[in-house]
Amino acid sequence: MTLKRIVLFFLTLVAILFSGSSLIGSLKEPQFQSELELYQTNIVLLATEWQPSDEEENLQNVKKAILGVKPLEGALKQYQQARISAETNLEKAQNQLAKLRSKSTDNITPPQSESEISPAIEASLLVEQKKLQQTSNQLQESLAKLDLRIGILQARQGNKDKAIETWQKLQKNSSINPQLSETSQTLIQIWKESPRLSQEAELLIKDNLKGWFRHSALEKIYQIKQNSEYLNNLKVIEQKSAENALLKLTGIAILPALGGFIGVILLIFTFGQWIIKRQESLLAQNSQTRWKTPWNGETILQVFVVGFFLMGQLIVPLVLQFLPIPRPAPNVKIQALYVLVSYLLVAFGSLSVLYLSIKQFFPLPEDWFCFRLYDSWLLWGIGGYCAVIPIFIIVSLINQQLWQGQGGSNPLLQIVLESQDNVALLIFFSTAAIAAPLFEEFLFRGFLLPSLTRYFPVWGSILISSFVFAAVHLSLSEVIPLTVLGIVLGVVYSRSRNLLAPMLLHSLWNSGTLLSLFLLGSSTN
Repeated sequence: MTLKRIVLFFLTLVAILFSGSSLIGSLKEPQFQSELELYQTNIVLLATEWQPSDEEENLQNVKKAILGVKPLEGALKQYQQARISAETNLEKAQNQLAKLRSKSTDNITPPQSESEISPAIEASLLVEQKKLQQTSNQLQESLAKLDLRIGILQARQGNKDKAIETWQKLQKNSSINPQLSETSQTLIQIWKESPRLSQEAELLIKDNLKGWFRHSALEKIYQIKQNSEYLNNLKVIEQKSAENALLKLTGIAILPALGGFIGVILLIFTFGQWIIKRQESLLAQNSQTRWKTPWNGETILQVFVVGFFLMGQLIVPLVLQFLPIPRPAPNVKIQALYVLVSYLLVAFGSLSVLYLSIKQFFPLPEDWFCFRLYDSWLLWGIGGYCAVIPIFIIVSLINQQLWQGQGGSNPLLQIVLESQDNVALLIFFSTAAIAAPLFEEFLFRGFLLPSLTRYFPVWGSILISSFVFAAVHLSLSEVIPLTVLGIVLGVVYSRSRNLLAPMLLHSLWNSGTLLSLFLLGSSTN
């Protein structure tokens, strides 16, 4: 065995151990999907306040079709489910924290022997304890914020006693932010039978509540004060916000629904054609044709372990230390720029290693890395995008039940959702909708999938490359949905044999996600 192979074998083990530990570590992190659903609930609540004029009375049925018959009841149920999930996660975090503290105490007081705890183990325990304590504190604050909103939903449905009980329970938690406790006291005072207001009531509501919840509490305050001017101004703001929310909600719902409808038709047609025509169907096109792969598994490992893993986890982070980018990022623009620069560096490093690894095999067979502009790639890309929507929705619903709000998510999604900076959003779009599809499709579908056909059939290569594609995102809860997305991307590429098709599909998918996040965030924030 040569020195190169020994080093590659060692690096492969390190990459597998690192990726595995990162995936397992993400199990303790909350899923982004749960919070995203609450954002969608919030925009629905805003839209409920829209009142059509006499000329727009016929739109009332459209409003009901989009929001449902009882949107407040649906919102309360969604928030209560979110609370149960947060409470479960808090209990898990506190149990883990108690075990770690017990272990730390046992190690600090050693048995009769003179052996002492390793400083490295002690430091590791302290870091883990600190992380779990932060998670516990964040979950407690999240529960308090959920209780504020649940109470308002209960009060707006006429169940004032239940609402006051919810806010009173919140006040018993001494470890939460005092402002949240004061806000709950304010809500109790304004919804009591004999309401009274403190001087800070309005300010507390504005600081600690957003969107529909803020409007609901402020409306109650202005009614108590009998301030008709402020109340009328609030009604005007509510109407504008509600109209805006309804338009955005329509956009969020209609585009995926239309794409999903087309996707269902395409899936039925494609599978029907495959059952009837078999080898002459679109699904069977190139399904058995392997690529002529001149390199072996060692080259594949070299590209991914050295090019993707080593570049992404060691070399690029070191290079970024020398760039004049302030850390931590002072604003979301710098954060977005940092993400784009780091991604481009990883892409450049990985593709450089790929080029150097396969350079000796040039010229490559003609079916490698094909970009044919005058081809059916547009139909394959758009059709694949529509087809993946209904599949992804079903898989995501199952996946959510499987992980129960845990398993981590891409942290960039949260930043995009909360960001209202157009420049930052443009940079994020450049990263997710342009750079990511070009690089990831070139690497995973352009190189990995065809390379694997040297050892596996095409369908097996699609499955393996899709799993690797999902796993490198390092979030356990995203492995199944991203594997499904990777399978559709792999099918589109293996049938079309044109990299432009999966690149287009990937770009459309990321663009749709970013657009939905932007619309949700802009309405709630």
